[in-house]
Amino acid sequence: MKVEVIVGLKEGVLDPQGKAIHHALESLGYQGVENVKVGKVITLEIAGDKTNIQKEVESMCETLLANTVIENYTIKI
Repeated sequence: MKVEVIVGLKEGVLDPQGKAIHHALESLGYQGVENVKVGKVITLEIAGDKTNIQKEVESMCETLLANTVIENYTIKI
């Protein structure tokens, strides 16, 4: 089964990459962009049934894939 984990910074956490991209877009003439946030998508292929996979991937996120102090994650199976 294919699983996507989408990780992004929590509200209120500074995003220097997002700020740099926003600034670069403005200097290239893209004036309509109000905010940029940078995150990551992790794609996993896992064997097993959907219930166990959800719990297993949540455990992976909590221990390795996301820094839960500053990041949120969403799991798509």
